[in-house]
Amino acid sequence: MTEDILSFTEARTGRIRLNRPKAIHALNTQMCAAMLEALAAWRADPAIEAVLIDHAEGRGFCAGGDIRMIALSGAGDGEAARAFFRLEYQLNHALFTYAKPIVAFMDGITMGGGVGISQPAKFRVATENTRFAMPETGIGLFPDVGGGWYLSRLPGHLGEYIALTGARLNGADCRALGLATHYLAAEKLDQAKAEIAANPQAIAATLDALSEDPGQAAILDQRADIDRLFAADTLEEIVAALAADGGLWAREQLAILATKSPQAMKVSLHLVRQGRHMPSFEDEMRQEFAVASRVVQRPDFAEGVRAVIVDKDNAPRWQPATIEGVTDHVIDQIFAPLPADQEWAPA
Repeated sequence: MTEDILSFTEARTGRIRLNRPKAIHALNTQMCAAMLEALAAWRADPAIEAVLIDHAEGRGFCAGGDIRMIALSGAGDGEAARAFFRLEYQLNHALFTYAKPIVAFMDGITMGGGVGISQPAKFRVATENTRFAMPETGIGLFPDVGGGWYLSRLPGHLGEYIALTGARLNGADCRALGLATHYLAAEKLDQAKAEIAANPQAIAATLDALSEDPGQAAILDQRADIDRLFAADTLEEIVAALAADGGLWAREQLAILATKSPQAMKVSLHLVRQGRHMPSFEDEMRQEFAVASRVVQRPDFAEGVRAVIVDKDNAPRWQPATIEGVTDHVIDQIFAPLPADQEWAPA
């Protein structure tokens, strides 16, 4: 068992604690394997009635996946990247289909891979520290780990907006949009965990009793603008709508989109739109694996990681450099099903 994951039992609960604080608990292949192993062990154990997922010390729940490793692999044969995605998506699916209730504590940074292990949980707890985002378009990637499923099920066109811009949401936003089921003050989390461990059959009542009003969700103030400006069929039309609007908020979104990978934005928009009609979460993950397998070996991902994470010059040179340069044919190629012997399947 990797020390990056602490798995233990407490009273009638199984506990999974992310323990890689220097990387804000970003997931690597070994962590995904350890979590899958723990879930499998508890699945048929009658002594375990619920599972709690949280993080050890540090300022975030989970900042994502092991991006440097994925980029390094993607620049070569992509084998290690595909192995990571295969296992990570099996973990996402195992959480989504788990028969016992899962409680995820999204206290602090919850991005990318952190979204993937919290959103499948029946109970998702946000706090005043929660910073939720799917910022992948900024590094040439897309909101994977089930992002196409979760974002497409948000009201109106919030899914398109969050996927394209990488907008950061706080705890109040998450509660208002249903990304969190409860909002608790961070100081009450230990009490909540202790009470749940003592009585896992009363999770909802425990969290309800400890919940508080998070206040007004700022994202709701922009809801009408989001639904109006992110509704168009194509990325080109969305950009045109923002440019034509001329208001301050629209201009800010236009400036944000100008920094993102054109290819990644088109992939993300297509993913959210397809996600609305995906028959099952398993089908969603199968498609996301095919897309991820291809995207990590395309130039924009390596360039995005270089610009944002390695050199930190924040001056990526995207290929193609314009959204018009990303053809429908390229998107069709990226989304094509994999050969049967290569495609993803649940654990």
